[in-house]
Amino acid sequence: MPPQRYTHAIVARISDTIKKNGEFDYDKAKQQHQNFCSLLRDIGLDVIELPPDETLPEGVFVENAAIICNGVALMSKSDNLFRQREADSMEIILKKELDIPVVNPNIPNAILDGGDVLFTGREFFVGISNYTNEDGAKSVAVAFPEYPVTPIKVSGNKRLKYYIAMAGPDVLSVSTSIYCQEIVKRMEREASFKYQKITLPEEHAANMIYVNGFLIHRSPEEIPASYKIIKEKIDTPSRNINISEFGQFSSGLTSACLLLRRWKSIRNI
Repeated sequence: MPPQRYTHAIVARISDTIKKNGEFDYDKAKQQHQNFCSLLRDIGLDVIELPPDETLPEGVFVENAAIICNGVALMSKSDNLFRQREADSMEIILKKELDIPVVNPNIPNAILDGGDVLFTGREFFVGISNYTNEDGAKSVAVAFPEYPVTPIKVSGNKRLKYYIAMAGPDVLSVSTSIYCQEIVKRMEREASFKYQKITLPEEHAANMIYVNGFLIHRSPEEIPASYKIIKEKIDTPSRNINISEFGQFSSGLTSACLLLRRWKSIRNI
């Protein structure tokens, strides 16, 4: 199996307390999230749905809580109480329910958010942002020594994967935004491998999910110009979904799931 082939997706249902984040259509957000879960099942993933936690307003964005690679999980570290509780809750689920070992590099000052960690299948890029620091990037290097790990300064106030995601094997999805292009130049200078790029006009279009030979991206209603480019330039089978409501408070599609492969044998830590 190639590195980007997965068997399961962890998602969390939307809690009522997400309403505190601002004005949006809550019922529509719930329906969009249900549609997202159905799409993941349609492409062959076993979807593990966690119940909503009313004490965690942003608990639906499970990507922020952990980085999972090669059957091992590295938990996020945050100085935000709610975000840290999300990671702590996810750690219990991964260890007790899914029997996934959790590695703890024990780097005291590490701040790390899963939304800042981009795995290309060959190497990791770790965004140095408002949510992740240099020590957080060191944690990734310690947890996954089999891969090169490169810290990349993130321009703007978003996480790395809002600006850049994987659109296929060795293909990066990027946008024309100033912030994104600054990040791309840094990545190209520092990368251990070469990548192709698809460049999209809408900044929020860049966040997409490439999984098991399928590309999941946002709907034509949300990204009309980028949608046309994706259809013209990418031959990979694709599915689109509208996340206009629940996607308002996150990096996008990747934020709403944690992908993993259940290994028959799990390596020792």
